[in-house]
Amino acid sequence: MLMVRSKRSRWLVVGAIGVVFGDIGTSPLYAIPAIFGVSKLALNSDDITGVISLILWSVTLVVSIKYVGLMMRADNNGEGGIMALIALASRTKISSRNKVILTLLALVGVSLFYGDSVITPAISVLSAVEGVKLVSPDLTPLIIPLTVFILAGLFLLQARGTGSIGRLFGPIMVIWFVMSAAGGLGQIIHFPSILSAISPLAAVSFFVSHPAQGFVAMGAVVLAITGAEALYADMGQFGRPSIRRGWFLLVFPALILNYLGQGALVIQHPEAASSSYFLLFPSWLQLPVILVATAATLIASQAVITGAFSLTRQAVQLGFAPRLTILHTSRQEFGQVYVPTLNWAIAAVVLWIVVLFGSSAHLAGAYGMAVSGTLAIDTILLLVVMRQIWKQPSFVVLITALVFVSIDILFITSSATKLLHGAWLPISIAVVGYTLLTTWYKGHTIISHERARAEGTLRTFVQQLRRSDVPRIPGYAVYLGHHVGNAPLALHETLEQLHEMHEKVVVVAVQTSDKPHVAEHSRVVFDGLGHPDDGISHVTLQFGYMDTPNVPKALEVARSKSPEVDFDPYEATYFTSISQPVIVHNHRMVKWRKALYLFMDRNANNPSAYFKLPLDHTVEMRTFLEL
Repeated sequence: MLMVRSKRSRWLVVGAIGVVFGDIGTSPLYAIPAIFGVSKLALNSDDITGVISLILWSVTLVVSIKYVGLMMRADNNGEGGIMALIALASRTKISSRNKVILTLLALVGVSLFYGDSVITPAISVLSAVEGVKLVSPDLTPLIIPLTVFILAGLFLLQARGTGSIGRLFGPIMVIWFVMSAAGGLGQIIHFPSILSAISPLAAVSFFVSHPAQGFVAMGAVVLAITGAEALYADMGQFGRPSIRRGWFLLVFPALILNYLGQGALVIQHPEAASSSYFLLFPSWLQLPVILVATAATLIASQAVITGAFSLTRQAVQLGFAPRLTILHTSRQEFGQVYVPTLNWAIAAVVLWIVVLFGSSAHLAGAYGMAVSGTLAIDTILLLVVMRQIWKQPSFVVLITALVFVSIDILFITSSATKLLHGAWLPISIAVVGYTLLTTWYKGHTIISHERARAEGTLRTFVQQLRRSDVPRIPGYAVYLGHHVGNAPLALHETLEQLHEMHEKVVVVAVQTSDKPHVAEHSRVVFDGLGHPDDGISHVTLQFGYMDTPNVPKALEVARSKSPEVDFDPYEATYFTSISQPVIVHNHRMVKWRKALYLFMDRNANNPSAYFKLPLDHTVEMRTFLEL
């Protein structure tokens, strides 16, 4: 048994290396060329050593200490990521107004992640393919077409899921990190003086000597820590111990050795700065290195795209996005989902920016702004958790804030210098994403309030039912409700239009928990709000924000627990009410946002598909509500 656990633990570490570290692990391909490209530094030994020291200590402070050391302690039942932070912050004893502010701030972080998810595949794959020009300069015109072809294939394969190739991710990335470490170590042996970059004094000395250039360089140094959020977001899939072991035993040392090696190479051969990663290796080995690099960047891109799918599913569950078609691509791995609409939207933008920017050097100007913003938002939410949940002393929170907020501000302000050179792109994408998320949330809140007002309580409905002579027909009917204790609008419509009702009626209210998962046997809550004497029962179904809400399956699991749901849920008749928003003149929302909400609502999945209801046993009833 111990041997089995040990073997499983090792494979979890390898899996984490394959999925979690793809983004940050491929940063050495483009970070050094980008830094020396934007800072315009003289490529002398002291300046290069200072830049490498900035990279090493940024990775150490932000990734090793902040994310691996602190952020990963802030888990929501084992899950990480910005949605987990939202859930944790919502439980703290702070005012409702501050909770709203934190929620909106987290939505900014989600929107920035979407900006990152379109740039990462473009710059990663493009930087790997650009290595072919070292093999043969004649291949340079093929770089863009080849990159577009590879990326198009990647997005075409998303519908098949990553289950069939996922087991290959870990070994490939292990090869990548070992190769990167070996390439760096070879150059360190030739120029051991680069080891002075390990001292933080080298970074401080560089910044004091070149404050302006150092400030600008920090806007590109942030490229070395892209993917730090993935360490935290993927914690639920692999667990904190596996990610920490993978980071400290392989990934962190490999990155340190590689950056030191690139620094040593550029000091000896300044002309190598534009392709410093590939030039770590002898010419006869460069083609295999390019192939491994391309595979590694595809894995990094896959991880970011999958992260966008997962984040979108969570946003839908929590009411921040409309119901979208979400397909599960693996029967074994719960977290593998595919969102067709989002996949093709990301694909279109990724292919467009590859053609628009034309090279990883140009695209580096667009990269970093979204990452910097996400880092800052994570820091703010972490400080709230430290003070309100962990009950850390004020001075500890203050010191943490001084260190990490200062770093975040430096990254944000230095990245802002690239606004005209591409940083506008992720900001624009984030603005669009934030507008969509907040518009849906606001509109959904208004419609939900109008629905609750129109529904009335189930008690009032039963009293009305008793006064009317409504024929009861044999069988079970399940009415989907939106508010616990209320009578669904479909129930009202049945009474007013059909003038008949099933003998047994079960009102099911569906709620999304602030926990990522709710066990199947715990999803049905018998709340006692029904009226069994009148043939009407009321139960509440609770799903985690990472669960797939399947109402019939949840009712089937609960059949043996109570006579209230002792029926075949796949043979019952389901009634749902579909809201039809109607724009009216009021000051709840500006007119253009109402029109936007109406557009999203019309293109959202209906409740029947979203809750996995049997379509041949489902009756949909439309209700008009004022927006």
